[in-house]
Amino acid sequence: MDPAKQYEIVGVIQNAKYNNVRGRFPPTAYVPITAMPSTLAGISVQARTVGDPLTVLPAVRRVIHEIEPGLALANVRTESDQVNEALWQERLLARLVTAFGALALALASIGVYGTMSYAVTRRTKDIGVRMAIGAPAGHVLREELARAIRLGAIGIAIGLPCALLASRLVSSQLFGIKPWDPLTMLIAIAVLAVVTAVAGFLPARRAAAVDPLIALRAE
Repeated sequence: MDPAKQYEIVGVIQNAKYNNVRGRFPPTAYVPITAMPSTLAGISVQARTVGDPLTVLPAVRRVIHEIEPGLALANVRTESDQVNEALWQERLLARLVTAFGALALALASIGVYGTMSYAVTRRTKDIGVRMAIGAPAGHVLREELARAIRLGAIGIAIGLPCALLASRLVSSQLFGIKPWDPLTMLIAIAVLAVVTAVAGFLPARRAAAVDPLIALRAE
């Protein structure tokens, strides 16, 4: 646009991304094609469609050919394809983080199960004594399961601040979400709590099923 000329504003639209979906909204003005410089190498034409955009491509080509028969239409892409190309690094990082997160969750579950199994094995005689003097199996089950939940709560209490600090390292790779998004944190905590409870249930059930006579003979 020539700053020496005067232009009439005929409308205002909302802010829109231009070259980069992660960038800020740049100051942008749209002018008629007749006001564009003659040395312009090419222009971009956008069409809003209903359904699959590629199905209306022949009609778009036909309309453009009717307006200007000598105008070539090249590099036709949908907006979804352009967004996917711009975010491929973020999506690759998200898949890698998801894979490592799933692996860490599996290792945590195995660790909780192993710790609970070891603890139940060490307390077999004590559990047998308690059940021999009248402790209900349900009480033993609840107590051992609560022990697993407490173990998970301690791990979450230690890991949550570390996760908040580490999230700053990947903040530049996130798009449309904050590193400390409350909903994401709550979902992660809920998943860890459920996994911890499930991992501790089997050892707890085994503890509740201990035969007092066999437990009393254990060394």
